[in-house]
Amino acid sequence: MVFEVHYRTHTFGDLNKDHIGQQVTLAGWVNRRRDHGGLVFLDIRDRYGITQVICDPERSPEAHSIASELRSEYVVQLSGTVVPRLPGTENPNLSTGEIDERGFLEIETPILMKSTPEGARDYLVPSRLYPGEFYALPQSPQQLKQLLMVAGMDRYFQIARCFRDEDQRSDRQPEFTQLDLEMAFVAEEDVMALIEGLLIHVIKTTTNKRIKQQPFPRLKFADVMDRYGTDHPDLRFDLPLVEISDLTQAGNFGVFQSALAAHGIVKGIRVPGAGSYSRKEIEELTAFARILGAKGLVSLAIGAMGEVKSPLTKFMSGDEVQAIIDRFQGEAGDLLLFVADSAKVCNDVLSRLRVKLAERLKLIDPDEMALCWIVDFPLLHFDEESQRYEAEHNPFSSMEEAHVARLDTDPLNIRAKQYDIICNGYEIGGGSVRINVAEIQYKVFSLMKLDGEQIKEQFGHMLEAFEYGAPPHGGIALGLDRLVMLLANEDSIREVIAFPKTQSALDLMMGAPSPVDEKQLRELHLQVRTEE
Repeated sequence: MVFEVHYRTHTFGDLNKDHIGQQVTLAGWVNRRRDHGGLVFLDIRDRYGITQVICDPERSPEAHSIASELRSEYVVQLSGTVVPRLPGTENPNLSTGEIDERGFLEIETPILMKSTPEGARDYLVPSRLYPGEFYALPQSPQQLKQLLMVAGMDRYFQIARCFRDEDQRSDRQPEFTQLDLEMAFVAEEDVMALIEGLLIHVIKTTTNKRIKQQPFPRLKFADVMDRYGTDHPDLRFDLPLVEISDLTQAGNFGVFQSALAAHGIVKGIRVPGAGSYSRKEIEELTAFARILGAKGLVSLAIGAMGEVKSPLTKFMSGDEVQAIIDRFQGEAGDLLLFVADSAKVCNDVLSRLRVKLAERLKLIDPDEMALCWIVDFPLLHFDEESQRYEAEHNPFSSMEEAHVARLDTDPLNIRAKQYDIICNGYEIGGGSVRINVAEIQYKVFSLMKLDGEQIKEQFGHMLEAFEYGAPPHGGIALGLDRLVMLLANEDSIREVIAFPKTQSALDLMMGAPSPVDEKQLRELHLQVRTEE
């Protein structure tokens, strides 16, 4: 079976006599190189087989020159015409083999791992044999699956148990299950196409739900943040957010002017048909916004005859107010709601207010699955509190080749080869094409204020592995608990997990977490200190 992806049309296990005369592109590792006084013979391998490549200086001087420089374990891509070996020179040791459907190997990875800074806090396991040292339960098998690609496994998957010590919410648990996979010699679209086909198959064969749009839309991170205020929007309804910072420079409305003076923005949402909301209803929405972090909500109601009811009319001219209404494409009977604050607060508040309003207006179809891909993420963001760059997703995401030089000059303007899959407002999976060059990976770690000793201690194994021939590779992890929750029309993953923890991470049935006896603590060389 042919596994055509970005870097190859065939694997080394595919080629046989039926391919003679065809032009093919292959990618793999140099297994052996022989120079026969002119012709260079290369045995190139992947997980599926070995193919002999002949480089003739008369036919292709450039290819012959490159082949002369190759050594064992170099990762190469090559294109050429398939030809039969001369009679009597066939090598019985070189043959094609059979593989299973789509070529994935199920490989289990360890649960006891090393603690590394990958996002959330680790769950730590003290070592009895090594006093003062700890294992960590995996937040994901991220590094291990990348090492499997370096080892030549080509296509890996597992149903992985993962653990993260983070604040709980309806779509989180301390331990969760994900479909984890990784593929060699792929680009973003190869992974996305595979997962899109899988999700369509699962939805159609296990539910009666409708998929809103196929193929799934590809939406840019910057665009969804601007339009929906979140990178995981629910697309079953519209209700877009609209920024009006430029229009609110007019007039002298203090709430808007103060936000703009603090380098904030003014952003809002149009609520169709809500212009008749009572003062009590608007106060309820304002209280909701304050809980989410807003200082308040500014409202503008458009009456049935087009009359405007808003505090803005006292501080802005009729034309200035009308310009705002026009920006929102407001109509008679609509309600406009505004937040003036930092971009983060405006987006956080309005994105959640958008969902609440959709529920109130009954705009959400429970039988619809609205899936999309979010792409073009920034690689890094700057954390003001820690005064350092942090990965937008994880520090292993690769970047556009043209952007590599920006690691030294403009780190915040680098596009990551990252992709998230969103369904009905939930991120159900995320992945990327990975960094496979040690020097680039080292630079990313350095930008995150890890010094050389920390990098060597925490990631030295990966950087060393990249020196032995790391293929381009990428993958994704799908959150199975969240996916099943959506398929089952539940509001919390606790409803689809056996023996779930509470929202405060407690196991009420077994009483965990719980104290342990002094003997166990001594064996683990631990002492519990009570906070005063």
